[in-house]
Amino acid sequence: MTFLHSHILSLYQAVKQRLRQWTRPDNHTLVLNTALDLTRSKPELVLENALLRQQLIILQRQTKRPKLTWCDRSLIVLLASKLRRWKEALIIVKPDTVLRWHRELFRRFWKCKSRSQAKQGRPLLTEDLVALIKQMAWENATWGAERIRGELLKLGVRVSKSTIQRYIEERGSRSSNQTWATFLRNHASQIWACDFLQTYDIFFRTTFVFVIIELGSRRIVHFGVTRNPTDQWTAQQLREATPFGEGPRFLIRDSDSKYGESFACVASDIEVLKTPYRAPRANAHCERFIGSLRRECLDHFIILNERHLHRIVKEYETYFNTDRLHQGMDQRIPRQKGRPEPLESPPDNGELSSQPVLNGLHHIYSWVGAQSAGHSQAQRPIVH
Repeated sequence: MTFLHSHILSLYQAVKQRLRQWTRPDNHTLVLNTALDLTRSKPELVLENALLRQQLIILQRQTKRPKLTWCDRSLIVLLASKLRRWKEALIIVKPDTVLRWHRELFRRFWKCKSRSQAKQGRPLLTEDLVALIKQMAWENATWGAERIRGELLKLGVRVSKSTIQRYIEERGSRSSNQTWATFLRNHASQIWACDFLQTYDIFFRTTFVFVIIELGSRRIVHFGVTRNPTDQWTAQQLREATPFGEGPRFLIRDSDSKYGESFACVASDIEVLKTPYRAPRANAHCERFIGSLRRECLDHFIILNERHLHRIVKEYETYFNTDRLHQGMDQRIPRQKGRPEPLESPPDNGELSSQPVLNGLHHIYSWVGAQSAGHSQAQRPIVH
């Protein structure tokens, strides 16, 4: 009985498959197709006719490959969803394409619905608050979304963690380690930097200028001039720059052989930071001063000897520390406390004084004998 039942079932499936092949719309026999359509229901024939008609409308467009609009795709998907044998009625596209259109329409439907619900939810953040979140994320590389949320709570601003995460994605894969620029900015008042400047005298003899600068105030701490910059001489310069053990916490230098054992012995209480090989930007402040010393001073003189070079550099050091304004310090002077207050207008009873520096290479301008607001403005420099 089991064998007979399976045999009858397989015969039924074969007949059913054969009937499906006969009733396919792409059969080329008109009489047979007409006879088979009489066995189908009227709603099914109407839907199939509409699906075929829509495809004909698309094919009538005079293009090599007609472009289907989203209206066409939506209509085909709708008709195919109502027709039982929709796969057999497709001519211009494949069934997989219709299924892909259906999935895309499904995503668009729920996307629009989600947007409409989002408008009824929490209010959007203001531009100032978004800028504040991005600023906190950028200035504090080690802070996450929860840390920023806690900082905003201190300011009386309540923002969810997921909202903050959405706005700090622009930070990307920024390293949480402290950068070299951040280290210099945080410890500028405790860092000194030193380097050598090489120049030539009138007889083309090599002369070196050793410079030590303080990063926080850009003040020239010490300098020395020599023809033979040995390790002992360099150590003596550092010893003179740090009398009674008063020195910085960090000292930036390169890997020059002039910094030997004697120099290391004098700098035993200082943490020496060696810059990488061929990396002048790691010691940018000292390199910048050396460039200014060349452009603003040494390039305009013919050096006679060591004594002459020392006198010129000494005068430039005094001008650099006491009168020269620095753009990198917001137009401040290294040895002046606070920022100089610019004058709103020149005083009526003041006389302009011009004091030459380096034989007239530079000048210092100030008002002499001016009285304003009950106190004297004598020797106050003009701030440009």
